[in-house]
Amino acid sequence: EPVRNQRNQEQVRIRRNNGHTASAKKTKKAKEPEAPILYEDPPDKMTSKDGRDANMKITSWNVDGLRAWVKKKGLDWVREEAPDVLCLQETKCGEKDLPAEITSMPEYPHKYWAVSDDKQGYSGVAMLCKTEPINVTYGIGKEEHDKEGRVITAEFPNFYLVTAYVPNSGRGLVRLDYRKTWDVDFQAYLSELDMQKPLVLCGDLNVAHQEIDLKNPKGNKKNAGFTPEEREGFSQLLSNGFVDSFRELYPDQTHAYSFWTYMMNSRGKNVGWRLDYFLLSSGLLPGLCDSKIRNQAMGSDHCPITLHIAV
Repeated sequence: EPVRNQRNQEQVRIRRNNGHTASAKKTKKAKEPEAPILYEDPPDKMTSKDGRDANMKITSWNVDGLRAWVKKKGLDWVREEAPDVLCLQETKCGEKDLPAEITSMPEYPHKYWAVSDDKQGYSGVAMLCKTEPINVTYGIGKEEHDKEGRVITAEFPNFYLVTAYVPNSGRGLVRLDYRKTWDVDFQAYLSELDMQKPLVLCGDLNVAHQEIDLKNPKGNKKNAGFTPEEREGFSQLLSNGFVDSFRELYPDQTHAYSFWTYMMNSRGKNVGWRLDYFLLSSGLLPGLCDSKIRNQAMGSDHCPITLHIAV
C-alpha cells in the first residue's frame, strides 16, 4: 500500500512538473541559500602615507572570556601575530583566576588588568606590552563607570593608547540611557587626553557605525549596537577629531565584520557586525599604515584587529 501511494504521488508530481517546469524551477531557485560573501584581509601595508615604515603594531581582541579563549589556543595566534601591545576586552576574569599561560608570558613583561569590582566574571580589560609605558591608569575618572573595569590607558612617548570595552545597551535596550551617559563622559575623557598627546583608541566599542558595518542594518535599527543614539554617539566622537582607521583606508569595503553571534552559523555565513575599532587622533593619521581585521582567527565570537602605525 505505501509503495503504491508513493508511486501515485510520484506520477502526480511528474504530471505537475511537466505542466509547470518554469515555475518549479523558480521556486527551486528561491530556496537555495545565497553563498556567503566573505571578507579577505588583504596583505599588510607597512608604509604610511608620508613614507614612514610602521614601527608599532597593536592588536585588540574581545576574547569573550579569557580562560576559555586560552583553552581555545588564543595565545598561539597572539604569538604568531606578535604585536608590540596586545589589548583584550571582556576578559571576565578576576586577577587571582588568570591562567598561568598568560600571566607568565615572557614576550609581554608588562601586563595590566582591569576587572569589575561589583560582578565576578563580568566585563574586564587587559593590556600586555613588550616595552614599559611611561604611565598606566585605569578607568576614566568617574566612579559610576569605573567600577566595571572597562578602560586602561597607557602613555607612551609619542601617544596615548586607550583600550576600552564600551557598555552594551543590552537586550530590550535596558541600558541605553546609561550608554548615552557613558558616551558623553568617555568622549570628554578622550578629548582631554588628546589635548596633551595624540591617542589611539582600540577595543570593542559596541556599535556598528554605518549600514555598511553590519550585514542586516534594516532589521537591527532598534537593537543594541545599531540604535540611532549609539550611532550618533560614535559620529560625535569622529566629529571631535578622531578617525576610524579602517574606514579611512577602506571607505567602501563591505562584508568586513569583527563579531558574529554564535547562533545560526552566523560566522560561517558571515552575518556579522563591525564592533571593534582603532580610532586615531587626526594628528596620528599621517603615520597610519594599515588597519586589519583578522577574521580567520578563532577562539571568540569576535575576531582580533591589528593596527600598523608609524609613531
